[in-house]
Amino acid sequence: MKYLVTGGAGYIGSHMVNYLKKNNAEITIIDNLSTGHLYNINECEFINIDLRDKDRLLKKLDKRKFDGVFHFAGKSIVSDSIKNPDYYYDNNIQGTKNLIDLIIKNDLNNLIFSSSAAVYGLPQKKIIDEQHKKNPINPYGKSKFEAENIIKAASLDYNLNTTSLRYFNACGADPSGIYGEEHSCETHLIPNILISVLKKDMELSIYGNNFPTKDGTCIRDYVHVNDIVEAHYLAINNFNKKTINDNFNIGLGQGFSVLDIVNACSEVTSKKIKFAYKEKREGDPPTLIADNKKIKDVLKWNPKYTSIKEIVKTAWDWHSK
Repeated sequence: MKYLVTGGAGYIGSHMVNYLKKNNAEITIIDNLSTGHLYNINECEFINIDLRDKDRLLKKLDKRKFDGVFHFAGKSIVSDSIKNPDYYYDNNIQGTKNLIDLIIKNDLNNLIFSSSAAVYGLPQKKIIDEQHKKNPINPYGKSKFEAENIIKAASLDYNLNTTSLRYFNACGADPSGIYGEEHSCETHLIPNILISVLKKDMELSIYGNNFPTKDGTCIRDYVHVNDIVEAHYLAINNFNKKTINDNFNIGLGQGFSVLDIVNACSEVTSKKIKFAYKEKREGDPPTLIADNKKIKDVLKWNPKYTSIKEIVKTAWDWHSK
């Protein structure tokens, strides 16, 4: 099988490529390396191109055939999107439109889109299913929701197989230690805690300690990156059954508070985590937990990493190298 992977040099994209290679796939990566890393690209075709450059994209991949497309490319930092909303529109929406044009022009099919729980906005209930109202509260979430709608419209107009996968909190690293999570501007909790351990004089910031939760810190649903990419593989194989336009949550279906994660990291690293409470961030909901019944029922997805300490250990093994 031949697959096109946009953003394949990034965190989740590189794990997807690794998973596909283990399944004997032939892979072409598109990445502009704005947030991805060249060291993540091994034994596959790499095209350094920005999806926003439509003319070059269509020319470079003219008449190329793929059995499926995995679309990870895009910007994903909420705070950055608030400062630079036009930049997020250009990257996440225009880039997706250009990819759809390539798919249609080359008569391709089978698109899996990397979406986000940010499309839901502030939750109206504790456990969020796919039918929950979509009311994103920041430019990042809005860009993901609009990209979903663009993909859905293309699916209906051109009879394309498409699936949008809405991640909750992606985390962890491949147990091989080869692939992990490294961002120039790190905003994810687990890597920030582990970085604070490695930089012994660094103090971790915890935003808010007066949420209506068990310990006052916000609760999130953490899901291992390898379980995420397996969901992508199950989703693209599901296309063999019928023409599909669908969406799924990806989460464990259970929540962990910030202090739960701090304690897990402390146990795994055998280090005391230094932290200080800061003002809560605007728009941070107290609780975000996925209802994952649909993906389990339809795709038969069964996450392998269900222990938060096991998830943290895979991240620590990578970071500590």
